[in-house]
Amino acid sequence: MTASERENSPLLLVDTHTLIWMVEEFPRLGAQAAKALNKAGWENRIVVSAITPWEIGLLVSKGRLKLGADLMDWIRDALVKPGVRLAPLEPEIAVASTRLPWEMHADPADRILLATARHLGATLVTADGALLELARQGHFLGMDAAA
Repeated sequence: MTASERENSPLLLVDTHTLIWMVEEFPRLGAQAAKALNKAGWENRIVVSAITPWEIGLLVSKGRLKLGADLMDWIRDALVKPGVRLAPLEPEIAVASTRLPWEMHADPADRILLATARHLGATLVTADGALLELARQGHFLGMDAAA
């Protein structure tokens, strides 16, 4: 890949469930998404929102998610996978998440994910039908994680 092609390749921001599917090699991750994520990993274009570790911790604390390792170890291991980097929760993203120019539910994690995707110009990789519908409406770039 040339430098010009790399500049034109979008960052892939993974939704929380997408990160879990990637790390755990869960079969719900679709073949197209897996291929795109694998390629993005080689090109250092996978981004994890700073809200994702919070959301994973919340799921574990509520008993809705069981990991094969200690929570912090799992998160540290996920964030050092090839091509993965953490996107900080910058003030611009935090504020933008409260001012999205369309109607949507109040889930803070989803709002921060969308604001992060828009701020970075990234494609959100998610299987969340409501978020994919917003992407289809042109509010941000989206990719179906189950496809």
